[in-house]
Amino acid sequence: MNDLGLPLREGDEGSAIRDLHRRLAAAGFPPGGDTERFDLDTVKAVRAFQASRRIVEDGSVGRHTWNALVEADNRLGDRMLYLRSPMTRGDDVNDLQQRLGSLGFDAGYVDGIFGPDTEHAVRNFQANQGVTADGVVGPDTIAALARLAGRRSGEKTIAEVKEAEMLRRNPAGIGGRRIVIGETGGLPTLVDALARRLRLDGAEILTLHHPDLAKHARTANDWDGTIYIGLTLADNDYSIAYFQTEGFVSAGGQGLAGHTSRRVSEVLEAEHPPIGMRLPILRETRMPAVWCRVGRPTTVVEQGPTLAAALHNALITWCSEPVDPSN
Repeated sequence: MNDLGLPLREGDEGSAIRDLHRRLAAAGFPPGGDTERFDLDTVKAVRAFQASRRIVEDGSVGRHTWNALVEADNRLGDRMLYLRSPMTRGDDVNDLQQRLGSLGFDAGYVDGIFGPDTEHAVRNFQANQGVTADGVVGPDTIAALARLAGRRSGEKTIAEVKEAEMLRRNPAGIGGRRIVIGETGGLPTLVDALARRLRLDGAEILTLHHPDLAKHARTANDWDGTIYIGLTLADNDYSIAYFQTEGFVSAGGQGLAGHTSRRVSEVLEAEHPPIGMRLPILRETRMPAVWCRVGRPTTVVEQGPTLAAALHNALITWCSEPVDPSN
């Protein structure tokens, strides 16, 4: 909960719902109906918005959905963009990163976060276009981007190409890899069992047992991890998620999700499809990452050793084939 009374869900009323309706309409998903009631039309609009942003489609408005709505408020050119603390987030940053990446300027992950990689790409673009290379995206830089609208250096952004090339150049073995394994509660035995197997292979392992996924991302980045695999219990909607947003997909995450999906689905005898999503844990980790919704507690406990072996095998296979050849 916070000052807005999050989460907002069906049946709620008041000024917060009016603000929600306004933001949904501005993002292109007008609910219609009573603007101060969270009714079935609101649920449908929220689900549609969540699907468009590749976040969990539960029809309620928690912190992640609300943050996505706030970020949707800005279009490129609405405000000055520059490196600051905390870093600026928004759809306008996402658009900027896509445009720079498609023109061959490496802004890093298209994650909607204006970080050092994005600033560096902006400066390079400005120098290339004869604009003052100050890293600030103002009217002159927007105009330069507009002049080049429609041009592309290739089908993928430069960040996608570089990630795929780096993964293909990495040694095939798992020894020496810095692997972060995280869980938010209920799965310490599984995480520790997987960690033991990987350490025997010579990998460096950091295990995280904490409910705050933002802390997972910060710790994994600060530790300079090369792979993140997160695990959580789930009653339904089993899946293996990797980072994907409009105009960008993490090749390493997608490859790891594919291998993990096949191994986990076999062990738990339930489909765990690989799904491209924009979950914060995937968006904020600076490495190939997957988030696994693996099953109910009783099932996971019963299959714990076998599941740990399946996850271990998926990581071993991924190290040999990190990128799907078809992508």
